[in-house]
Amino acid sequence: MYDLIVIGGGPAGTSAAITCARSGARVLLLERGRFPRQKVCGEFVSAESLGLLANLLAPKYATLLSDSVRISRARIFLDGRTLHAPVDPPAASISRLDLDTALWESAEDCGVDGRQKVAVQSISGTGPFQIQTSVGAFEGRALINASGRWSNLNSAPPHPGVKWLGLKGHFREHSASASVDLYFFEGGYCGVQPVALTDEFERSGRVNACAMVRADLAGTLPEVFLCHPALQARSRAWEPLSDGMSTSPLVFRQPEPERDGILLTGDAAAFVDPFVGDGISLALRSGRLAGECLVPFFADTISLPDAARDYRATYERQLSSVFRTSSTIRRMLGLPQPVRIPILRLLEKSPMFTRFLVSRTR
Repeated sequence: MYDLIVIGGGPAGTSAAITCARSGARVLLLERGRFPRQKVCGEFVSAESLGLLANLLAPKYATLLSDSVRISRARIFLDGRTLHAPVDPPAASISRLDLDTALWESAEDCGVDGRQKVAVQSISGTGPFQIQTSVGAFEGRALINASGRWSNLNSAPPHPGVKWLGLKGHFREHSASASVDLYFFEGGYCGVQPVALTDEFERSGRVNACAMVRADLAGTLPEVFLCHPALQARSRAWEPLSDGMSTSPLVFRQPEPERDGILLTGDAAAFVDPFVGDGISLALRSGRLAGECLVPFFADTISLPDAARDYRATYERQLSSVFRTSSTIRRMLGLPQPVRIPILRLLEKSPMFTRFLVSRTR
């Protein structure tokens, strides 16, 4: 009998596992894949979560933060205009290849029983929970689902009408700017920022290009680059450094932090608009919140339903505003161009409004 079983070994799952293991809980962490691995992700870690990340990582991974590329400004390219906003304090750009591996090993270092290449097949019970997997059965007093957007454990996504794809690749670019650059076009957007891998001898010139695009408009990153004149011109000199990756569907819905006594974290709870750059931050923060709300339950001072209620309330209070703001910005970007242009002119002439919008997604 484990105190906690966590399904999914990404930032949300490891954050929860580490938080609970450090409190003395016996934690099982299950991951269907194998590390190291790449993920479709912008690899942007907002400054608000760097302290949390530093606390979660084992001391041997301190250089992952200290040597990371820092992002000090944002540029938005839309309708022939460029909006500028400072990222203050600066964010960090950390590859998922390095981040996920470091978090997984940090979890194991603090006593988490981590098992990779284990597929969860079914869940039964309401506490304790019985988990059937590809390697056998496990039982836990509490359960956290951090398995991502649309695993077999989550409810089927609503039909979106329009199919959206996520695409990612790494490229070599000379003199990459220390900024996150967002190129918006009708039917999607592409974000570009510098990133480095820890085992690279030459730690410069690598950029991450990550896009969300309508499937009927583009299916590869080169096709995405053709959708924006400035991005097309910039990408002509790029040299591919990785195979392209894709994921779908990308569907937005209201956050669901708890279901049937199971706490949901990261993308399993809700998928935030990628352009706000808060996906990793929300994963880390929601994992920590879930873990903190369960600690009193492990100490037998509250019940599991009380812990779930506390998590729902804390999630709503601390994290839900990000989803509401990103939804508002998404609707603004989807306005007809004649309506959108006056808004962009206002933002262009009043940088404080742009800074305000950026701050509201933190």
